[in-house]
Amino acid sequence: MMIVTSSAIKNGYFDDKYGKRGNDTEKKVPLLSFPFEIAEEPEGTVSYAWILEDEDAVPVAGFSWIHWMAANVRKKFIPEDFSRQNKDAIQGENSWGLIGYGGMTPPNTTHRYDLHVYALDTTLELQQGFSIEDLYRAMGEHILDSFTLSGKYTC
Repeated sequence: MMIVTSSAIKNGYFDDKYGKRGNDTEKKVPLLSFPFEIAEEPEGTVSYAWILEDEDAVPVAGFSWIHWMAANVRKKFIPEDFSRQNKDAIQGENSWGLIGYGGMTPPNTTHRYDLHVYALDTTLELQQGFSIEDLYRAMGEHILDSFTLSGKYTC
């Protein structure tokens, strides 16, 4: 079974620098993506894809807020600031309308953020700025395994 861990989560909470209390923002959107590592991936894994979402945003925004999506990643260790530094991955459009990582900014209370990581048996035919619907359609029957890593961030 695949496992995903992150040094950015301590005692169940993301480090401040990956969200609204961080110093690396643009128009109040945090841009410094957090590191994580994938282990025990299934045999036949060709690439990884992921979605970082905030389902606790539904009462405020009316939908699950998408903070980050990426596909066709071949690395098992995702370093800090991967979203801006790595040019090999294809990244989707987040709920701010930006391509890449948009960090945690809970408006009303502590929110839980889920990083869904998928091991795939292929690379996906997606374009930069893809939607979550595009990603799910492309992954289809290609998911070998998945893991959800959760952490919280306070407002």
